[in-house]
Amino acid sequence: MVLDNQRKNIDPVLNSIAKRFIKINPNVLSWLSVLFAFLAGLFFYLSSPKLELNNFYLFIAVIFVFLNGLFDAIDGKVAKLAHKTSKRGDFLDHALDRYADIFIVGGLALSSWCRYPSIGLLAIIGMLLTSYMGTQAQAVGIKRNYSGLLGRADRLALLMIAPIIQHYLQYYSNFKLPLELYLLEWILIYFAIMGNITAVQRFYSTLRFFKKNK
Repeated sequence: MVLDNQRKNIDPVLNSIAKRFIKINPNVLSWLSVLFAFLAGLFFYLSSPKLELNNFYLFIAVIFVFLNGLFDAIDGKVAKLAHKTSKRGDFLDHALDRYADIFIVGGLALSSWCRYPSIGLLAIIGMLLTSYMGTQAQAVGIKRNYSGLLGRADRLALLMIAPIIQHYLQYYSNFKLPLELYLLEWILIYFAIMGNITAVQRFYSTLRFFKKNK
C-alpha cells in the first residue's frame, strides 16, 4: 500500500508521459497494457531455475511488467487530457487490469519457480479479492478503496525487483532461503498472506463506512 499512497507525488511524472500519447485512444493503451501483462506472464512461465542464467527470461518478464504498469497508469490520464473519459473506458480499464493480474501472477504460479500449486492459488485468490473489495466499494457508492497492506502498485514493484534478485541468486547455488524455497515462491506466499489480509481490511472498512453513515 506504500506506493498507492504516493499517487499524488507520481502524478506529475505520469501526466508528462501521458501528454506524449494524447493522440492515441486511451482504450488502445489499456489493451496494450494487458498485452504486455500476457507477455510478462509468458516469460515468467517459460523461465526456469536451470536455464535462467542462459536465457535471462526473468529480465525480459520484468521489462513487460514495467510496461504493463506504465500503460495502465497513463491510460486514464490520457483519457482525461484528451477529454475522452467514459464509464465504458473505466470499466474496460478495471476489467483488463484483472486479466493482467492473472496473466502475470498466474504465469509465475505455473512456472518452475513455484513448486507448490497451493502457493500460487492462494496468491491469485488474495490478489483478486483485494481488487474486488476495492472496486466493489466504488460500485456501492463509496469511492474506490485503496486501503490495506498490499495494493497493485506494490505488487507490480515487487514483481520487478524480486525476479532480478532471483536471477542473481542463481549464481550462488549454495545460498538457501528458509525452507529452501525460491525467492519467487516467498513473493507468492507474501502475496497470498498480505493479499487476503488486505481484502479483509477493505471489507471491514467498507462495512464501517455504512455503519457511520446510517
